[in-house]
Amino acid sequence: MSPTSTAFSILLLSSDQDIQSQFKHAFKDASVTVAKDVSTLPKDVTRRTFDAVIVELKLGSSDRATAMPPDIDLAHTMVITGSRTVLKRASKFMYMMARQNAARTNGKEALSLENFLEWKMGDFVKGMRNGSGRNLHPMLIAAIERPLITRALQETKGNQIQAAELLGLNRNTLRKKIHDLHILVKRNRTTQTRGA
Repeated sequence: MSPTSTAFSILLLSSDQDIQSQFKHAFKDASVTVAKDVSTLPKDVTRRTFDAVIVELKLGSSDRATAMPPDIDLAHTMVITGSRTVLKRASKFMYMMARQNAARTNGKEALSLENFLEWKMGDFVKGMRNGSGRNLHPMLIAAIERPLITRALQETKGNQIQAAELLGLNRNTLRKKIHDLHILVKRNRTTQTRGA
């Protein structure tokens, strides 16, 4: 089953072909209505109810009211207005929200860590490729490993033996990674009070 259903409907007002294809791909064509701007919308579309209205604001345009369809119920519709850059980020964010919602309504588990990481790393990998990046694997492993080890140490209150167990690492391997990744270790010790 697709991650979104036609129950979630989007009106996209943008002349940018990349943004249009991004939304169509993310939400499947059935749930996205696309027009270049308000003036190009068919009359029957202006009377429909949408869950979200996405409006591209052109450079120098500050009047959001004229860019919006007049009959949109702002109390029941999510509205996102912004530049092309904002709309490209919004499509990714909304796609993840729709996937999360679809998983809940289908009785499935929420978005997996693997899917979340894949989504978050997409732009990074694409940017590295466009910039002729190299050594991407060790760079990403270090970026993921640092917060993972830090979180394990926080969870174990700085106890490296327990953190190593939790992570499935040898204690010496963990110590080396802490040193190599420059992770500050704070050991929370309980203070004992002496009786008077």
